[in-house]
Amino acid sequence: MKLWLLGLLAGALALSSAATFAATTDIDDTPGAPTAADMAEPPSDGASPLTGRVLLVSSAADIVLRPHEVILTFDDGPKPGTTDSIVKTLNAYGVKATFLMVGSMALRHPDIVRSVFLSGNTVGTHTFDHQDLSKLDPDAALDDIQRGEDAVRKALAPIGAEPSPFFRFPYLAQTKVLRADLTLSGRIALGAQLDSDDYFTSTPDRLLRRILKGLDRTGSGIILMHDIHARTAKMLPDLLQELEARGYTVVQLVYRDAPFLGVPLRTATNGTR
Repeated sequence: MKLWLLGLLAGALALSSAATFAATTDIDDTPGAPTAADMAEPPSDGASPLTGRVLLVSSAADIVLRPHEVILTFDDGPKPGTTDSIVKTLNAYGVKATFLMVGSMALRHPDIVRSVFLSGNTVGTHTFDHQDLSKLDPDAALDDIQRGEDAVRKALAPIGAEPSPFFRFPYLAQTKVLRADLTLSGRIALGAQLDSDDYFTSTPDRLLRRILKGLDRTGSGIILMHDIHARTAKMLPDLLQELEARGYTVVQLVYRDAPFLGVPLRTATNGTR
């Protein structure tokens, strides 16, 4: 089935340190974490004042944002409960994000990988087991990247989809050799202008203030968050409300060329709304 048709069907159906990562992938870190009951109501997929343009890119050089534009990214998932809650919130506000998934998590929760994709979000990768690649032999590091991508691809295979080539280095730790190898292989390494630091112990309110303070400084940029943390899922609605109040729009990052084509947000356009 064509991926654009999957997108239409989806719309119709649905209108950190390594120790920190390992310790938080299966437990909720904030009291009162979202439950299945919290996510029972299907969210809206309509456009909102936050709905920005779809940015089609072929390389990292194409990722150029205008003032008051942000790209939302989530690393380390998927994780039951928190990832689902984040997707529901994104849909309710008419925006999409890029999820950089860890391969081992994708193998454990392939249904969530497919749900994220079919909800119109971009799915990229984040290695297989979240190691600091800058401390590995280059061949071992590249193998970890490939294994992670293969795991996400396996999770998406039942719906005829593939991950995008978007990749983020764990801990943003990289080397010139690895960066060059990624570019040669056609992958696109994502950085971040605003690291939310949501893996530190913090309340949702403090997390929100940290992100907004960074935006006051940069005026636009890629926001790095993690969909394994309940505090992040709880904070996201307030963040989106603040972004709207401050005149921001959320840009959807989509790879331009097959076979990594994502599912664009149907209510967004490639130009100014």
